[in-house]
Amino acid sequence: LLALLVLYSYNTNANLLKREDFHDQFFRFVKMGIDINHKYDRKVKRTKPKSEDVYLALLVKLYRFLARRTQAKFNRIILKRLFMSKINRPPISIARIVRFMKKPGREGRISVIVGTVTDDQRIWEIPKLTICALRVTERARSRILKAGGEIITFDELALRSPTGKGTVLMQGRRTASLALRSPTG
Repeated sequence: LLALLVLYSYNTNANLLKREDFHDQFFRFVKMGIDINHKYDRKVKRTKPKSEDVYLALLVKLYRFLARRTQAKFNRIILKRLFMSKINRPPISIARIVRFMKKPGREGRISVIVGTVTDDQRIWEIPKLTICALRVTERARSRILKAGGEIITFDELALRSPTGKGTVLMQGRRTASLALRSPTG
């Protein structure tokens, strides 16, 4: 390249071209640019679940349709939570569900949990609850059903309440995980 520049800088009469003329001829198409940091360009957001569970894939298909066709934000939230990793879908205990459902104006509503419902032996009496969850542990299931409650799946929820009317969305504490505890205690 240097040899090319040297050869180009001399004309046929072996006279040196003026530096400005050389610059204008050689760099007339080159423009100054700025160095842009592209490390923030990639959008890191899940658009599908990593799990290969076929039932989860069917739920995603259903709620993707509902999120697109209804104006309800509820369906978009459910869809986003279906994409989440297991650590971002923490379990929630029956005691916490009961405490949330005791708030005024929540009687007769459906508790919606995109995650696991677990039993809590510290609570003695469970009121009649309608719960929609991805998974319910055996002991929690038996206690809810014994109290006259009902456990439904997300496809049943889509039939009962396609826009999320009459539901209460809840989730467990993400910081309660052992993985997030301080190593020093």
